[in-house]
Amino acid sequence: MSATNHIQDGQPLELMLAGYAAGTLPRALHALVGAHLELSPVNRGFVARLEEGLSRSVVTQEPVSIRGRDARLDAIFSAGPVEAAIAERQALEPRSLRHLFGKSIDDLAFRSVLPGVKEFRLETDDETRAVLYRIRAGRKMPQHSHEGAEVTLVLQGGFTDETGHYRRGDMVIADEHLDHVPVADADEECICFAVMDAPLRLTGTFGRLVNRFVSH
Repeated sequence: MSATNHIQDGQPLELMLAGYAAGTLPRALHALVGAHLELSPVNRGFVARLEEGLSRSVVTQEPVSIRGRDARLDAIFSAGPVEAAIAERQALEPRSLRHLFGKSIDDLAFRSVLPGVKEFRLETDDETRAVLYRIRAGRKMPQHSHEGAEVTLVLQGGFTDETGHYRRGDMVIADEHLDHVPVADADEECICFAVMDAPLRLTGTFGRLVNRFVSH
């Protein structure tokens, strides 16, 4: 299942994928999109064509020296077969996220934020917020909307909201127009990685009570 077609500032999904191919996305969002491409074939062809076009433009530019060129080449040539690397990525956690977090998901220090919901917040050096969620099977999240854009990648299990059902490898994009209640699938813990450019806004009865308490 592909992502919905909106991203921050009204830009379409294609521009976010183009930003990934060009290496211009914020670090956490770049890792999220990379993990999506590892887990799902949906957008691989589109990104591959973008990267091919960018590579053709590179050959027309003047060559520059590369720091540590020999060491980088040694690392490339000493790597295992491509087929084995792909199988490993699909069977375990996406490599792009392991590189981002610096360790396995199971080794991260999660904290409980709601009954059945734990989170790990990744420190970023830009204006984005990056959060990894572990949500108990069948758990309903509080109703909320978004003050900006949020991109979510499902790493394990799945969830359903007003827009559809999403499973491992699906990338979901929400904006300020979506007010929803995600519900984790009943058969498995749901693990999601989300990158947002603005805070969530709680809505519904629970949200109004929280907002009233916070405002006093």
